[in-house]
Amino acid sequence: MNTHAKFEIFAVVAPGLELALRDEALDLGFRKAKAAPGGVRFRGTWTDVWRANLELRGAAKILARIGSFRVTHLAQLDKLSREFDWARTLRADVPVRVEVTCKRSKIYHAGAATERIERAIAEEFGAPIDKDAPVVVKARIEEDTCTLSVDTSGELLHKRGHKVAVGKAPMRENMAALFLRQCDFDGSEPVLDPMCGSGTFVIEAAEIAKGLQPGRSRGFAFEQLATFDPDAFRALKKEPQTTDQMLQFFGSDRNAGAIEMSTANAARAGIGDITKFRQCGASEIERPDGPPGLIIVNPPYGGRIGDKKTLFALYGSLGRTLSDRFKGWRVGIVTNEASLAHATGLRFKPTTSPVSHGGIKITLYQTDPIA
Repeated sequence: MNTHAKFEIFAVVAPGLELALRDEALDLGFRKAKAAPGGVRFRGTWTDVWRANLELRGAAKILARIGSFRVTHLAQLDKLSREFDWARTLRADVPVRVEVTCKRSKIYHAGAATERIERAIAEEFGAPIDKDAPVVVKARIEEDTCTLSVDTSGELLHKRGHKVAVGKAPMRENMAALFLRQCDFDGSEPVLDPMCGSGTFVIEAAEIAKGLQPGRSRGFAFEQLATFDPDAFRALKKEPQTTDQMLQFFGSDRNAGAIEMSTANAARAGIGDITKFRQCGASEIERPDGPPGLIIVNPPYGGRIGDKKTLFALYGSLGRTLSDRFKGWRVGIVTNEASLAHATGLRFKPTTSPVSHGGIKITLYQTDPIA
């Protein structure tokens, strides 16, 4: 196996966050990473695939492009799938699932295309086909070209492997990480979330400060591929950095259960020593001692929990508290309604693209340091 051969790697992200993920990929040394609709593409080796899964905080999945060919009818797809060198990537003893999408192509029936590729893998290569398989081959048939990829992540990458408890409208970890990045957070300042839920923003910020790899606690689908080298992968895992113990990350929530969840999740993530969680309403938060930093919050919004009309007072109260007590701090608010954001009375900078989150378009509203 040639572990040094380069191929295209595609990091999937929620539409609207492609540029933030591209910047993260470039910062991590994935050279010539380019934003594309729904993700970021760059060329690399299998080692880069493993490292992308382990280190990219913003990605939802990492796909490895394993081949492509022109195809205009099902018989041709059947023949070319049988001739394809599956053994270069897959293992015959590991079950496989095939997912096909068709766009603007003479082959338009995804179900029939799926059957042809599954049969080719089972009959020519010998790997069992299973709808619950740990390895997924994705075929995209677009403009009569079939592009084959393998999902190297398995479970979505926001599942870091150390969070057991989540609230009822959680912010996904990978989205939280990219919103922190858009707020210019680099791990060197305190962060406070006054409606912390299960602690996602606070935990992501503390992990960034400690230099913890987001995928350190979980397994990946690439471990089931023929290309996997356990020793080489182990060598990519890093020890946490020593952080300034004066730097702390704060979360509060009026719900006692949320504080229990956050505290437990932070302990499991190994950042309990630099996080503090407190039960209180958003209007009762106190400015921590020390330098100013970033307040980032994902408050309830209309269409998510409850009725929008009841939320204007909540946003107004939050805005007054921040204006009165947090001079010098920057604010980032994630919500789906400009009117709710502006109910805070805070002055926002121009916004970036809205992001799709659970079928709702949400936007990050940011301020300069509060004067």
